[in-house]
Amino acid sequence: QTLSTLPHTPIPKKPNKNSQRTFFFSVFPFSHRNPAMAVKLIVILVFSMCILRPFSSAKSTDFHYCNKKANYAVKVSGVDITPYPVKGGKEATFSIAATTDDNISGGKLIIDVKYLFLHVHHETRDICKETSCPVSGDFVLSHSQSLPGIAPPGSYTLTMKMVDGNNQELSCITFGFSMSLIAESTAVADA
Repeated sequence: QTLSTLPHTPIPKKPNKNSQRTFFFSVFPFSHRNPAMAVKLIVILVFSMCILRPFSSAKSTDFHYCNKKANYAVKVSGVDITPYPVKGGKEATFSIAATTDDNISGGKLIIDVKYLFLHVHHETRDICKETSCPVSGDFVLSHSQSLPGIAPPGSYTLTMKMVDGNNQELSCITFGFSMSLIAESTAVADA
């Protein structure tokens, strides 16, 4: 091949302050006509990636004690949520593994849920309905509940306080969980 038959390769230019904009326009070729539409599409793409990410069947989630300096009688060792993320209109199970040196014969779980710092749910449950009483040593509190299908997708924060029969606080934890807009699809057999 001679020099005249080689394909023309442009000499790269020095990057300038608009190089990011040039990249943006090359990824979204229509955006030079309507930048606002391109921004909307990016927001939709990011939002849908957060909601449509692959689902796992369960998740151990991080938790924090409400008062880090408190010496709670009930020590929590883990929180499992099934399915994860939680799906609106479907039953979800929250399992809390804990241990205690005390012999707890009764009490209450006080549950508060917040969505984006807005209080959305409050309930009080009997401890003996969530685990077998009397409670001593290692135990698991397990609560299943069908969450409303109209619940908005996103991040929620749950605070669970455990009190004994005399309203003495035994433990208090807080943890986050995600609510998905789309329920798991079911397989359909081909005809």
